[in-house]
Amino acid sequence: MFASLSRISLFALYHLTLALGIALLPLTLVVRQFGVRLPVGRLVEIVGTAYENAAAQ
Repeated sequence: MFASLSRISLFALYHLTLALGIALLPLTLVVRQFGVRLPVGRLVEIVGTAYENAAAQ
């Protein structure tokens, strides 16, 4: 029960992180002109890895 709830929560968090990354894309392109990088890609990668590990168990 707890494992499936955890897996479902990570799945939802992963999709929300993807949506956030897409929504922040214009802002990311603007701030990159000033030399600032937003770590959205790394965040998506970390959450995706956590979901894959939970799904494999």
